[in-house]
Amino acid sequence: MYVAVKGGERAIDNAHAWLAEERRGDPSVAELSVAQIREQLRLAVNRVMAEGSLHDPDLAALAIKQARGDLIEAIFLIRAYRTTLPRFGHAQPVDTAEMACDRRVSATFKDVPGGQVLGPTFDYTHRLLDFKLMAEGGVPEAETAAPRDEPVPHVTSFLNREGLIQSEPEGDEVPPDLTRAPLELPADRALRLQALARGDEGFLLSLAYSTQRGYGNSHAFVGELRIGTVAVEMEIPELGLAVGIGEIGLTECETVNKFAGSRVEPPQFTRGYGLVFGQSERKALSMALVDRALRSKELGVEVSGSPAHDEEFVLSHCDNIQATGFLEHIKLPHYVDFQSEMELVRKMRAEIAACRAKEAAE
Repeated sequence: MYVAVKGGERAIDNAHAWLAEERRGDPSVAELSVAQIREQLRLAVNRVMAEGSLHDPDLAALAIKQARGDLIEAIFLIRAYRTTLPRFGHAQPVDTAEMACDRRVSATFKDVPGGQVLGPTFDYTHRLLDFKLMAEGGVPEAETAAPRDEPVPHVTSFLNREGLIQSEPEGDEVPPDLTRAPLELPADRALRLQALARGDEGFLLSLAYSTQRGYGNSHAFVGELRIGTVAVEMEIPELGLAVGIGEIGLTECETVNKFAGSRVEPPQFTRGYGLVFGQSERKALSMALVDRALRSKELGVEVSGSPAHDEEFVLSHCDNIQATGFLEHIKLPHYVDFQSEMELVRKMRAEIAACRAKEAAE
């Protein structure tokens, strides 16, 4: 129960003014523009778009600036704004096989059609501070390869040719929309993937790590990780056909896991899947590992009881906005609640003291 505090509105206004001052920082330092954040903090922008469920780099950059770099607060701002937007229609499913890849690697096959494309990645850096960046110089000259426009096949299609990997059913059923309806358990895979795509990167990373350390019953290989742009198409009823409305950047990850088989399925490989906005390799890979862990029951694999296998635990706790709201609400006034509990503790202490006094007298 909350109670009103006299003078609270004035205090809140002053807190907001102080927040704006702290956000601006030292006035003698040039203000950071939304364009600078969008172009130079692109990975942060990508995370805000992915977990905020809204693909708009400018708004994501604005949210990061407003939130003083607090990405979860920025995600909250984007989700809140998203609820105000009208929905005009639905895009067609994007075809990632037609992706123009900036980066495309496989840990399962050395030689793949289209080749291994390292792309822009931290994987091969030395993780040493580059003090030249403090000089705020220009971009070092380097040979930059253009994105590959020609489509490259998915690596798992090679396993499909021999029937070594479980086939994915292609249904016409429209999946539920997690942004418009509450999560219901048990959830089908389409709904689980939506929740994981919006889930907190750190939470999913920890769960994925737990499956690698033995709290899971599978060992994953990265069948393919690809980053690039795909065309977005929307069907126009008046025209009777789908037309392109733009392009978006995506990261897609497919993991390959050995499956010993069951009474109805032969030994084969199974998949984990991750797909997120922009370049977000860690999130896509974590999502794929957790997706595969959550598929254990439907695959007939013995579940060890680890957290990553527990659908209710994972899906009920992966959303950082829900978690933040419930966590941070305890900072708000709970004066009446606490007073009642304090009275209860006093009463309990008095009863115990009276009992001890009685025992001592006897």
